[in-house]
Amino acid sequence: MRIFYSTCFLLIMSSCATYYHLNQDFNRNFEMGELPQAEKLLNDNKGAAQSKEKFLYYLNKGTVAALLDKPEESNEFLEKAYLFGEDYKVNYVNEIGSFLTNSNLIEYKGEDHEHLMLLYYKALNYLKMGENENALVECRRLNDRLNKLSDKYRSDNRYKKDAFIHTLMGIVYDANHDYNNAFIAYRNAYNIYKEEYVQLFGVETPEQLRDDLMRTAYLNGFLTELEQYEQEFKKKYKPSVNEGGELVFFWNNGLGPVKSEWSVNFTIIKGSGGFVTFANEEYGLDFPFLLDSDDERGDLTDLSFFRVAFPKYIEREPLYTAANLVADNKTYKLELAEDVNKIAFKTLDERMHIEMAKSLLRAALKKVAEKKLREENKGLATVLSIVNAATEKADTRNWQTIPHSIYYTRVQLPVGVNEVKLKTKARGNSEYNQIHEFQFDISKNKTQFHTFYSLEMAPRFSRNQQSIAP
Repeated sequence: MRIFYSTCFLLIMSSCATYYHLNQDFNRNFEMGELPQAEKLLNDNKGAAQSKEKFLYYLNKGTVAALLDKPEESNEFLEKAYLFGEDYKVNYVNEIGSFLTNSNLIEYKGEDHEHLMLLYYKALNYLKMGENENALVECRRLNDRLNKLSDKYRSDNRYKKDAFIHTLMGIVYDANHDYNNAFIAYRNAYNIYKEEYVQLFGVETPEQLRDDLMRTAYLNGFLTELEQYEQEFKKKYKPSVNEGGELVFFWNNGLGPVKSEWSVNFTIIKGSGGFVTFANEEYGLDFPFLLDSDDERGDLTDLSFFRVAFPKYIEREPLYTAANLVADNKTYKLELAEDVNKIAFKTLDERMHIEMAKSLLRAALKKVAEKKLREENKGLATVLSIVNAATEKADTRNWQTIPHSIYYTRVQLPVGVNEVKLKTKARGNSEYNQIHEFQFDISKNKTQFHTFYSLEMAPRFSRNQQSIAP
């Protein structure tokens, strides 16, 4: 009997572990910038490529390879993640099983923003390799995914358009001197920032985007549109002659949130017309369900209350709050273009009602099964109660190597080798006292791309991480 209860205790304890904790060794090495060791841990876990978390395995492999300056290898794994999303099919047997156990039984299919961000990484890898045409392919894929997202969510106040992704598409078209498509992409991005991002995420239109929008309007001869934007932005566009080339610098700052879980007590209230309501007064939650028979209603309303587990995000605040580039005796502010952290919170919040309804049904089915079995065999009912407690778990899987937020700027540089400095400001500091130095060999009329990753988090989350600059 002691062995039995010890086993049950271990089962419950293991069920409490989140996806982050189950991959603690990898996460710790990644967060501290120990990328070769993080890569080794992934390589040693080849079974993950056939697991229900294969999508996340591909994303982590692709991310680590990108940070280790292996863009080609990175894209091989990110392509696998992309194809997984394209080919994903619901396994209805597992879906039904998840109602009896938990959502971890089914394959993790990925959040909407995760499927977009993997293509951002792919496009960056191609730009790094100088393969701008392939980067354009990823932009077209991004556009297709964005259209599907808009079709999926018709209602207002939802994350259904991505301003940064449109900005990225404009930047890639711009680098290929396709100024017409660049203007369209920049205009789409500006409208989304103005109409949706300010309201949903508190992210304003980057000044760099405004400048690029006016510049491409001018280059296309769209003088009416240029005049409109000059009035709207309250600034006059001044054409400049660039005798050199350009640098577009992306700063992936910090790490995105991790999923954890929280639990809520619900009481069951019997209503009229076949309805029962799951209610929680503390959070003002109530979920009415229509049941087919008096027996089903009786089985549920015999239960006083029960706890239900739901997923939640925990933010990992980045250590750095701002950054500048210093080049050719000029300072350029890196501007926030995408708050990945807020998007993650928003997408989970948008579907939380559905998550709660599914979890309530699952928990109710478990409790009814316990009650019925207890009437016949108290010992087996106790076992079932322990198993149900161990399997009452939220799905805490998510892409945990994604950046917290993305910043960018555009810099005009003379032809030849240029010294560029990145200066970052840590949380609580007033000075930009962390400096990283780079050299870029600039060609005439060419755009060079670079991405810098800062993995550091605020001290209360982690220590001793380092920035990664492949």
